[in-house]
Amino acid sequence: MPDLFPVPRFLAALLVAGVALHGGVQAQTLSSPVPSGNSPAAAPSGLPGGQGAGVHSPLSPFPPLPRRDDVVAWSLLTDVTTKVEKKRIVPVYPAPVAALNQKTLRLQGYMMPLEPGENQRHFLLASVPLTCSFCTPGGPESMVEVRTRKPVKYVLEAVVVEGTFHVLKDDPYGLYYRITGAVGVE
Repeated sequence: MPDLFPVPRFLAALLVAGVALHGGVQAQTLSSPVPSGNSPAAAPSGLPGGQGAGVHSPLSPFPPLPRRDDVVAWSLLTDVTTKVEKKRIVPVYPAPVAALNQKTLRLQGYMMPLEPGENQRHFLLASVPLTCSFCTPGGPESMVEVRTRKPVKYVLEAVVVEGTFHVLKDDPYGLYYRITGAVGVE
């Protein structure tokens, strides 16, 4: 019997993590939103807005990402457009993003485990914290697949990882970025 509702592989990977992607997939330009001062999604007064692509809810119990000069900004990674190619939506990376491929980089974000357990070797790093176990914090432009050298303890707070950064052209799961050989950084 044919599958009436085929699930994209990227969505299937997120479902394993216990989250579901809402809405349809459309070719679009992706960018980092900058919340205005009067927007309900803006960070509370006095808190940094973070570097995330998603919107950090002021109701979140987690603080926004602090600014760090030693990490790649999410605003750079989310500056991606998409195009339809052979009935698939594929990312189109600007030159500064493409230049990051195969470089050793640091990224800051929130862990989204892909497997059960306290120790993780494979997880997604998101630009904003999860505020709901059934909602993703953004699309594939605001998440990076991380594979670590050795297991790391899952934490709710923001983490920094360092490893070899990969800009993915045609990932079967629909991911845009991956870090391999990652280690935690203080």
